[in-house]
Amino acid sequence: MCPPPGQAHNGAMPRDSANSIRTDELLQAYSLGYFPMARSRDDESVVWVLPDERGVIPLDKARAPKRLTRFLKNNPFEIRIDTAFSQVIAACAEATNARPDTWINDAIIEAYTELHHEGHAHSIECWRDGKLVGGLYGVALGAAFCGESMFSRETNASKAALLYLIEHLKRRGFHFIDAQFFNEHLVQFGLIGVPDADYQAALQKALASDAAF
Repeated sequence: MCPPPGQAHNGAMPRDSANSIRTDELLQAYSLGYFPMARSRDDESVVWVLPDERGVIPLDKARAPKRLTRFLKNNPFEIRIDTAFSQVIAACAEATNARPDTWINDAIIEAYTELHHEGHAHSIECWRDGKLVGGLYGVALGAAFCGESMFSRETNASKAALLYLIEHLKRRGFHFIDAQFFNEHLVQFGLIGVPDADYQAALQKALASDAAF
């Protein structure tokens, strides 16, 4: 959902935030289209980002990749919601061989964990044999779900979580998933790129709508 640190962020606000983020400040930022990112895992501050082009999955046009659908026919994972939020965000913040650094710092972990306890941030988790093997987390705001990050320790685990999220949000009356940046990897799920002005209009419509995660 978010790109690796170091990628240019068009629209980033010029000021940094202190090394703590209030949850009311975070929700207000989301209602205006902004979200926080750290420059690295060890950075103590965050930058507030507003992309010129937004990556969005409209739920009425979302689709399931055929290869993934075939893979999931055997039910390789147990899918759970909100049973291990802290583990999910910690896994998303971990360095891997393919991703030696991340944009999730301690301030972000603390703020989103608190947001989860307040009922606004949620995790979709893939489990196998009692072990957490993949998942994602994000923020529900009106009828919009703002996806933050995903991780996978087994093949297709994060994709399975995303597909489950799509179906869950459809049933609940959500309008779209905000993936923040356009990402070719997510086009197979129906991701499109939209200008900020169009995103803002869709966001305001979603904020005025009733949807319960």
